[in-house]
Amino acid sequence: MTRRLPFAVAACALGLAVLFHSPDAAAADCPAYLDQTVRKLHSSETVNVCKLAAGKPLLIINTASHCGYTPQFKGLEALHRKYKDRGLVVIGFSSDDFNQEAKDEAEAAEVCFLNNGVTFTMIAPSSVKGRAANPVFRELARQAQEPAWNFNKYLVAPDGKVVRYFDSDATPESQAVTQAIEGVLAAAKAR
Repeated sequence: MTRRLPFAVAACALGLAVLFHSPDAAAADCPAYLDQTVRKLHSSETVNVCKLAAGKPLLIINTASHCGYTPQFKGLEALHRKYKDRGLVVIGFSSDDFNQEAKDEAEAAEVCFLNNGVTFTMIAPSSVKGRAANPVFRELARQAQEPAWNFNKYLVAPDGKVVRYFDSDATPESQAVTQAIEGVLAAAKAR
């Protein structure tokens, strides 16, 4: 015989679950491709992308420290500072797929953190294209397109769907990028 909880008890339990909704609960709703624990750039510390995002929109970028687009780090940092309190999470994935990343992580970290003032999360080098691509970029390529060069940008909704893809030429300060971010933040807030 199965014992059923009275409706009031079940409703109370549901209300408590909603009231005490935690980032871990948000991570449980996270798409599998984002449920990746990755190492931070020039660090032994790891971060789980789902826990970092916790149901928020993401701007994911493949980066390199010796590229003509490297100055975009400053614009990406400006986006991070402007939108972090509204829920946008910016994550850079360092990669040498286009042979323009520093061979030493300490040098890559210096370019990011010291030279360009990056405070958003930067991930240790991994592949972002082809068969060797990390799981995050494999799925981003499936939903949008594979990075054609460094500093491709993927704006991702809280549900893990790519809302917009931007190639390297789209600067972080561009109207197209900022309008897309405003749109995804408005949609996330309306949820």
